[in-house]
Amino acid sequence: MKLLRYGEAGKERPGLLDADGCIRDLSAHVRDIRPDMLSPEILTALAAIDPGTLPLVKGTPRMGVPVSGVRKFLAIGLNYVDHAKESGAAIPDEPILFTKAINCLQGPNDDVMLPRDSQHSDWEVELGIVIGTTARYVSPDEALDHVAGYVLVNDVSEREYQLRRGGSWDKGKGCETFGPVGPWLVTTDELPDPQAISLRLEVNGVRHQDGNTANMIFDVKTLVSYVSSFMVLEPGDIITTGTPAGVGMGLKPDPVFLRPGDVMTLQSDQLGSQQQTVIAWR
Repeated sequence: MKLLRYGEAGKERPGLLDADGCIRDLSAHVRDIRPDMLSPEILTALAAIDPGTLPLVKGTPRMGVPVSGVRKFLAIGLNYVDHAKESGAAIPDEPILFTKAINCLQGPNDDVMLPRDSQHSDWEVELGIVIGTTARYVSPDEALDHVAGYVLVNDVSEREYQLRRGGSWDKGKGCETFGPVGPWLVTTDELPDPQAISLRLEVNGVRHQDGNTANMIFDVKTLVSYVSSFMVLEPGDIITTGTPAGVGMGLKPDPVFLRPGDVMTLQSDQLGSQQQTVIAWR
C-alpha cells in the first residue's frame, strides 16, 4: 500500500495510490495520515479498503510529507562504503547518528532553498524508514516489526556547515527545506525487503548517484535496533539511512555544489520519484 498526503502546504488531505498510479482520496476514512495511524492494525484496515470505492483525485496536486506530525527526523552518515571512500572518511565501526531539524521537512517536489551565502550545498538520495510502533531496546530480529514502511528522502546538506564549522553535523543538515520526503509511504506489506531498493539521483539531467540498499554497511534492522538503544523510537519517526556514492563534494577532479536554477531528480523503482528546483535564499 502506498499512503500519501496531497494538497496545499498545511492543508494536505490523506490519500493512497491505486494500482493504476492514480491518487484516491481517503478523507472519508481518516482525517490525516498521522503517527497514530501507523500501527499494524490500522494499516491492515486501510489495506482492506477497495481503492475503486474511493474518490479519484484529478490532476497533479502538490504532494506533502506522507506522514504528518513527525516528532523525530534522524539520520545515519557514511552508511555505504563507496560514499565513505569518496568522502575521504574511514569506514565506521558503528552507525554515525545525527539529527535533521523537524522544520526542514517538506514535500518531495517543493523548492529547495539554499541557506543565505551558502556555497557548498549538496544532494543525497536515501532510503527513509518510518517507525510504526514504539521501539525501545529492540533486537535486530524484532526491529522490522516496528517499521510501518519506507520513503524516499533527499538529505540535502551544506558541507561547509557540516564539516568545517565545528561541532556536530546537525548544523549542515537541518537548514530550511533540506528534508524533502515522499511522494508516498510504501508499507511493509508491499515492500518486505528493505535491502533491495534502488536509489538514483540526477542534477540537471546528469546521473550522479545510482545505488542500491543491498550495499549498506549497516542494514535497516541493525539501524532500528541500534538507534532504539539510545532513544525511544515513536510512531511517525523517520530515520534516513545514508547515501551511496556520487554526491557533489565527492566529484573528481572538482566538487560540484548546488546553485539556483539547478533541478534535482530522485528516483527509486520501489519508492517513487521526487524533483526539486533549487532557489536562492529569500
